[in-house]
Amino acid sequence: MFHKQLLAASVSLMMLSAKAQTPVYKNTSYSFEERAKDLVKRMTLEEKVSQMMNKSAAIDRLDVPAYNWWNEGLHGVGRSGMHVTVFPQAIGLAATFDKQAMYKTADIISTEARAVHHAYERKGSRDIYQGLTFWTPNINIFRDPRWGRGQETYGEDPYLTAQMGIQLVKGFQGNDPKYLKITACAKHFAIHSGPENSRHSFNVAVSNYDLADTYLPAFHDLVVDGKVASVMCAYNAFGGQPCCGNDLLMTNILYNQWKFHGYVTSDCGAIDDFFKGHKTSTDATSAAADAVIHGTDVECGHTYTTLVNAVKQGLVAESKVNESVQHLFEIRFRLGLFDPASMVKYSSIPESVLESAPHKAQALQMARESIVLLKNANNLLPLSKSIRKIAVLGPNANDSISVLGNYNGFPTKTTTVLQGIKDKLGKNVELTYERGTDFVTNKDNVDFAAIANRVKDADVIVFVGGITPSLEGEEMPVKIEGFDGGDRTSIDLPHVQTAFLKALNATGKPIVFVMMTGSALATPWEAGNIPAIVNAWYGGQATGEAVADVLFGDYNPAGRLPVTFYKSTDQLPSFTDYSMNNRTYRYFSGEPLYGFGYGLSYTTFAYSNFGVPSSVVTGKPVTVSVDVQNTGKVDGDEVVELYVKHGTGVKAPIHALEGFERIHFKAGEKKTVKFTLTARQLSVVDDNGVRLQVPEKLQLFVGGQQPTAAALSSKKVINKTVEVKGNQIVIEDLGLH
Repeated sequence: MFHKQLLAASVSLMMLSAKAQTPVYKNTSYSFEERAKDLVKRMTLEEKVSQMMNKSAAIDRLDVPAYNWWNEGLHGVGRSGMHVTVFPQAIGLAATFDKQAMYKTADIISTEARAVHHAYERKGSRDIYQGLTFWTPNINIFRDPRWGRGQETYGEDPYLTAQMGIQLVKGFQGNDPKYLKITACAKHFAIHSGPENSRHSFNVAVSNYDLADTYLPAFHDLVVDGKVASVMCAYNAFGGQPCCGNDLLMTNILYNQWKFHGYVTSDCGAIDDFFKGHKTSTDATSAAADAVIHGTDVECGHTYTTLVNAVKQGLVAESKVNESVQHLFEIRFRLGLFDPASMVKYSSIPESVLESAPHKAQALQMARESIVLLKNANNLLPLSKSIRKIAVLGPNANDSISVLGNYNGFPTKTTTVLQGIKDKLGKNVELTYERGTDFVTNKDNVDFAAIANRVKDADVIVFVGGITPSLEGEEMPVKIEGFDGGDRTSIDLPHVQTAFLKALNATGKPIVFVMMTGSALATPWEAGNIPAIVNAWYGGQATGEAVADVLFGDYNPAGRLPVTFYKSTDQLPSFTDYSMNNRTYRYFSGEPLYGFGYGLSYTTFAYSNFGVPSSVVTGKPVTVSVDVQNTGKVDGDEVVELYVKHGTGVKAPIHALEGFERIHFKAGEKKTVKFTLTARQLSVVDDNGVRLQVPEKLQLFVGGQQPTAAALSSKKVINKTVEVKGNQIVIEDLGLH
């Protein structure tokens, strides 16, 4: 017995000795924070600084491998060099209005991201677009349709943006109680939405009201509620300070008010802008110091190489460098990058998941769900599969690049609309295809009348046009009619396409106009003359199959517009004006061509029994319910939208989306849908940017679209009033005043 006790004591001493000899940062029994702090203490200043650029160097003496922080996953793993599943562009994902499907899509992207990372890791490769830290999502508000990067966002509404963004964060970061699957990043913080050509020097002027009411809510929700692991600060300046070195945005709001605990990255080259564009710093050294003082932990670029000198010159304390490096290593530890693979369940995801059958099926489903039926005069759609002859025309009909959007990966197979229709109809239908024109110019001097004459005996003409990511996007070398530097100078459908459509319309044949776009297009002539218009965005790898499914009735469309489609550029304020006055559906006083939240179906829905309490006490949530019935003969989805309109005398949006659910209904089926509105959702923002809940009478609207006068009179939207009683309370004070 004595010998057994002695042996056990000896083993315990050996274990204690081994634990004492193992550095804390290598010991998995310690917390990630303790491990990161221990590792940072062991580094020289030069080694610390080497970790603060997106391409972080290896520290061999500490067994720290090289790591590149830059990766993209906007709508599928981007730019990885491996074949992956590509979903609709972000603006198309937003058009689904489907939170559950958004989460599933994000979960698939993160699964493929892990597979890609570990495939490269096995090869010893740690290059750009191979890591686990993804700079997605872009939750800037798409305030102006001329912004070329608006396609990367979830649209113009803060609530929709936040809800879709949170689902992406959850799907990316996983549900493991200890380890992150991959990290998401809320960008670009904040007040960033073009123009692209001045983003490196532009100083945004915006009121406290607009800042708190429009530009910050989605960031608040992702940071505070979604626990997003990282934030990217924007290129532009605000209040005379670059966003990555901003007292109000970074120090006061992000860190002090919202208690952000993750890592902050600059946008690429943004620290250079401190001294090159904004002129707030004299040189690279002072710029780097300013960014670190404000909590920008990692720089996408090389300016942080000057930080060693910045510390030695007393421009920034080494303790601030330590804080940033600790943030970065906490993230790497939370990703399991220093732990045995057996401890991290995500490390076992095999390469075989890439483009797996379930993933491709979800890409098709999201492409279907993203499609918005804008017009369907005389129920032209769905088309009969027994048609004899069809003409498929236009610059996007057979374009396999447009469908992929920007910041994209590359699938093994991409289906264009032309191919999707061919696959749907088979060889028994005569199909004629001609591109006809480029997107903006008829550079080959094609005779549109001659094409129209050649297809005049078709049963139906499908024109697939719109624009392309080759024209709109990030800081692009494009200058052509309607487009400049990635942005748009006009929101009109390019005139050459309207001319082509007019020639086709002269045949008297039914025309279906399939649009691809990442932003709102003004199509007043088409809306008045073309019987059927379908918006397919940049729908990802399965675009063609999804469009064909909708055109021929194998899928009933239910997508909704996440942005306002205006009638013309003339309805827009100046592009450089960041005031929300007369912008987006929340403040636009004019009549749009197609409103935010709009989208048709092949069936009809009726709303009844809107259950709303007569009153609610400030600070308390309110639960409402409504009965929705599919009153048509076709199964389909309905997007149930809940809007809030504040009482007179209170500065607030015209009305604002505060709830939505996408629900499937069989023909004739009725369901009860419930929403719970929090005190924050029932609040308003005052001129000082303080979010308040005030005693007032609120109007609540529910239906399949916005509460327009026509929708209310036709009972497509129904409404009730609720009185808010009690004392005025402060929901959030960001200290803007």
